[in-house]
Amino acid sequence: MRRVFTLIGIALIWSFMVVEAQKAAGLRLFTAYPARTIPSGETVSLPLTVRNVGLAPQIVRLEVQDLPEGWKATFLGGGQAVQSVYVDTDESVNVNLKLEPPKDLAPGVYRLAVRARSPEGRLQAELLLELTVAEKQPAKLTLEVELPTLRGTSASSFRYRATVKNESDQELLVNLDIEAPEGWRATSRVGFGTEEVTSFPLKAGESKNLDIELRPPKQIAAGEYPTTLRALAGEAQAMVALKSVIIGQPELSVTGIEGRLSGQVYVGQENVLKVIVKNQGSAPARSVELSAFEPSGWKVEFDPKVIAEIAPEQEVEVTAKIKPSERAIVGDYMLTVTARTEGISESAQFRLSVQTSTLWGIVGIALIAVALGVVGLAVARFGRR
Repeated sequence: MRRVFTLIGIALIWSFMVVEAQKAAGLRLFTAYPARTIPSGETVSLPLTVRNVGLAPQIVRLEVQDLPEGWKATFLGGGQAVQSVYVDTDESVNVNLKLEPPKDLAPGVYRLAVRARSPEGRLQAELLLELTVAEKQPAKLTLEVELPTLRGTSASSFRYRATVKNESDQELLVNLDIEAPEGWRATSRVGFGTEEVTSFPLKAGESKNLDIELRPPKQIAAGEYPTTLRALAGEAQAMVALKSVIIGQPELSVTGIEGRLSGQVYVGQENVLKVIVKNQGSAPARSVELSAFEPSGWKVEFDPKVIAEIAPEQEVEVTAKIKPSERAIVGDYMLTVTARTEGISESAQFRLSVQTSTLWGIVGIALIAVALGVVGLAVARFGRR
């Protein structure tokens, strides 16, 4: 008897589940945003989803009811106009409803309905849509920079991180304009990209990061250099002021008189080589120290060894006193002269040709003359015999 009651209970529960499943089965039609605001006179595309819940696979026809006067409605699927969709059991199909209102449409609230039904019309689903048409807002851009003032030397690259935002309700094509000082190179990139860009699209409410890089010319004086960055989109414009502060820095060069990097030296005596140290930078070079890397056994001294200061675009003549090794033979030798200041150094190589002393040449000639004289006397005396 108990078993009979158990079977009856199971049957009742099964019947209840079947009835509930039949109640849940059917077509569903929905969109994420059934009520929205659109700009006046602009086409709008609404994504729709048609779902088959528990029914056999079937073709579902789509219709628009109560379309406002002058409006045009088109269902799009796969990029083409469609009138119906095929939906499998417990599957969904997505379509877009393209609505084109009249160009001179007055602001207000407009309502319409979308219906999905089976070919026989027995099963159907309906979705009510509400569109509020508002006056088109003027385009608006905002532009911000994290650090508008940067400092560096004439060899620095000044990189600014900016953010541009579209504050309007429409997509904009943004153009960048960089008004940099004369001789400076300006580049702009979007986000962390590597390609240089001067224009890009920006959706309504969207923000994008900009990487602005400014490079000064090599020969530039210390000071402040302003740059203007603009973002333009039709009548919309945003502007921000940038400032690059160049810090003065010395730049040394080492050479000889009239640019010569060669000379002659003689063994056994002190030789003089004139060295020119020039500051080609934008700040004074202070405490410039001279040093040399000379061949083995040579002695090199500088006068002065330390230059107190060299102003920008000025030069100082230094005397290098060079004494070659007593063992040096005739030939070419390399002498490296280095000028160093404040962590900056510059070197030049001088090719020095070693010659024997002219005194020894005179002595040699005299010895030859004496030898010839002795030979001549010998010939004269003993030749008579």
